[in-house]
Amino acid sequence: MVIGEGEAPAAVTAGAPVRLAARTRNLRKVYGRTVAVDHVDLDVPVGSVLGMLGPNGSGKTTTIRMLLGLVTPTAGAVELLGHQLPTELGYALPQVGALVEGPGFHPFLSGRENLVRCAAAEPHLATAGIPRAVDEALERVGLGAAAGRRYRGYSLGMKQRLGLAAALLLPRKLVVLDEPTNGLDPAGTREVRAVIADLHAAGTTVLVSSHLLAEVEATCTHVAVLHQGSVVAQGELAELLEAGNSGLLVSTPDSAAAVDALRDNRVPARATPDGVKVDLTATTAPEVVATLVRAGVAVHEVRRQRTGLEDLFARLTDAEPPEAGLSTVVTRELTSDRAG
Repeated sequence: MVIGEGEAPAAVTAGAPVRLAARTRNLRKVYGRTVAVDHVDLDVPVGSVLGMLGPNGSGKTTTIRMLLGLVTPTAGAVELLGHQLPTELGYALPQVGALVEGPGFHPFLSGRENLVRCAAAEPHLATAGIPRAVDEALERVGLGAAAGRRYRGYSLGMKQRLGLAAALLLPRKLVVLDEPTNGLDPAGTREVRAVIADLHAAGTTVLVSSHLLAEVEATCTHVAVLHQGSVVAQGELAELLEAGNSGLLVSTPDSAAAVDALRDNRVPARATPDGVKVDLTATTAPEVVATLVRAGVAVHEVRRQRTGLEDLFARLTDAEPPEAGLSTVVTRELTSDRAG
């Protein structure tokens, strides 16, 4: 079924349905005997900044290439901006800006000349508007001063910036960035973060593939985690982090009494320098507080322990043994329709 511009596909997370800028169903890609992508169901909500995460070889770039019509799926369906691929690819792609795997430009042309050639191929960009669009894109990525230099003399980071400029030649409905900070120094990374923030503020949907978890956590509203060619979790970033959070930190002047009171009520707890850490797998925060109050333990502060994206990523990709409170069932539920 083709998702029309005015239709609202069912969301994969709790809450009201949301419109999707991109969607795949049962997406599969096989190279010989190697399964690169295995039944991927990916949803990219309109207006979101979705970070696609996964170890090397998890299928991120292959999924992106199928999403953009650069690779033909072995099986499955792809919908991009309401258009079914590959039959309606020509309607969708002009509204998409993309930087995939690494930009390819003519080595003996300058950065500006390369960008002019890219602009000339844009069906929605009038010829008279090309010089201004090129200059604005170059300035936006910090290449204004180096625009006249030949591409072959660019550093890796400068080449990456030029690829980003090509994706931003005109306003897009969707921008897809595969490892956009590859080769950039810290200042360049901050600039890319600012560009993504600007796109998000303007209502553009952004799909970012990255291995920099801190950058994803700082810039993305949604996340999809791939492992061994499959999506193991996806949804709003805050919801995913909350789902992985089964702990409570209690500040009290009598940690020993608090631990004893909780353990007497079969609630796992231990004293730490920061306070008493309580496992909420089989209980709730109000029940913990009530237990301590009944035991006469003074409670100064109670707050949930926030799971970081790095820890969550490690658990989902089996980089370390899973801890209580974030089971496979919980993470997979985030990718299916469920009540709030």
